[in-house]
Amino acid sequence: MKIKEIKTVIKEYDNESELSAEDKKLITTAREVSKKAYAPYSGFKVGAALLLENGEIIEGNNQENSSSPVGLCAERVAIFYAGAMYPDIPAKALAITASMEHDFIDEPVTPCGSCRQTLYEHESRFNSPIRLILAGKKKIRIIEKTGDLLPLAFDKTYLEG
Repeated sequence: MKIKEIKTVIKEYDNESELSAEDKKLITTAREVSKKAYAPYSGFKVGAALLLENGEIIEGNNQENSSSPVGLCAERVAIFYAGAMYPDIPAKALAITASMEHDFIDEPVTPCGSCRQTLYEHESRFNSPIRLILAGKKKIRIIEKTGDLLPLAFDKTYLEG
């Protein structure tokens, strides 16, 4: 038997003053777009701001549905829009934030499993990491690539026979 360890490095900041202007702008955009989320059932509004390599910022927010599995998360709204409108441009960074009852949550929210897989696919497709900026009211976490959130990911190598 062998034991292998998987390590994820997360940078944690107490406030936005320690971040670059670009990261601050993405967080601000994610917060603004979260206010437009359609979340009448959960009240959990998520905003995402996806920075593409060409400088474009794509906005996404969660879209719920009374048939709950039919809705879509903010991260996938943004990444799929980017894929439709800019199919050959890789993403550089993604800021994600969430609010409930008109106030942002204290802790940073992380992408769900489906979003992690979708973001990982985008990273793999372009062989280019996507920095995740997870912003809560009390702290901000930065993860250098989405693959760090999805160890032992399912990828195209399994489908290549």
